[in-house]
Amino acid sequence: MTITLRYAPLKRLLLILATAGLVGASPAAAQSVTNNPAAPTPVRFTLDRPVDGASAPFVVATTKGYFRSEALSVTTDVAKGTADAIARVAQGTSDIAVADINALIRFRDRPNAPAVKAVFILSNNAPYAIIARKSRGIATLSDMAEKTLGVATDDLSIRLWPAVADRNGIAAASVKQQAIGAAVREPMLAAGQVDAVTGFSYLSAVNLRDRGIPADDLTVLRFADYGCPAYGAALIVNPKFAAEQPEAVRAFLRATVKGLRQTIKNPGAALDAVMAQMNGGERPLELERLRVALRDNIFTNDVRRNGFGAADPTRLNQSITALAHDHKFREKPLASDIFDPSFLPPATERQFEQATK
Repeated sequence: MTITLRYAPLKRLLLILATAGLVGASPAAAQSVTNNPAAPTPVRFTLDRPVDGASAPFVVATTKGYFRSEALSVTTDVAKGTADAIARVAQGTSDIAVADINALIRFRDRPNAPAVKAVFILSNNAPYAIIARKSRGIATLSDMAEKTLGVATDDLSIRLWPAVADRNGIAAASVKQQAIGAAVREPMLAAGQVDAVTGFSYLSAVNLRDRGIPADDLTVLRFADYGCPAYGAALIVNPKFAAEQPEAVRAFLRATVKGLRQTIKNPGAALDAVMAQMNGGERPLELERLRVALRDNIFTNDVRRNGFGAADPTRLNQSITALAHDHKFREKPLASDIFDPSFLPPATERQFEQATK
């Protein structure tokens, strides 16, 4: 299979892993392959954005040989965004992909939409946020009234903004929205052309600090801190692949858990693996991005208590209801229509503490 990654070093690495299987694998992983003579199951995996610090769990799972030790031959490509990643899985050109679960919920409301489901939650808290400047008079969410909010094309955060505003007693219409291109989102805020922007806290907020805006002039208004129940990135699976290769899906999730554990245990080493695949990335910036994503979105208190990957049905139903503030559903789905927990490893195997034993 042709791999179309943006970063050539990662492309070469994954191609080697797909054909030879042992390059970059740990000794334990190599021994596991030796003991398992069955041909590995091919899995076409799609990232919804180019590799950066937040991609570390999957890069670690690849370079440490966790996929190969699960008898999987994983080839990876990069979609043009979460909508493209969902489309690839729906069409069957990808087997498993990273995608925003709230975008998946809206996708499933389309007429005759394939029954694509999420099987693993990566971001226990969605990274949706409003990133503002204190020097523009914004310190809390209530300060957004009468301010100008830059909203990039296809921004995911703005879909939950009406529910967040309503929950916090803010008239959403009192905040002036200005459509902007994604490429100029941070430059426009840095230049003072808008008062705030919507985005992901581990992307836009970190990028703005890299642009020289003092950290004490930035206000990051995380929707999760204002009562937004939404989950964020999840692993989604093609229905046909799930039906025909259920053990491969389970194996992929086990390897993902291992990658998450190692990334949390040693973010610096995980980031080194990422930097080896990036073309021109800056290590301090990407390490900060990874640490922010781990702290705010991935390794939350909920995950510490309950382990990786699961979605609470009550909370997911609340998220669907919150989306209804922005999206008029043809028929509002239930949590069970969106998330399938049957592929998850047992709860005891999804705990972070296992990594320290």
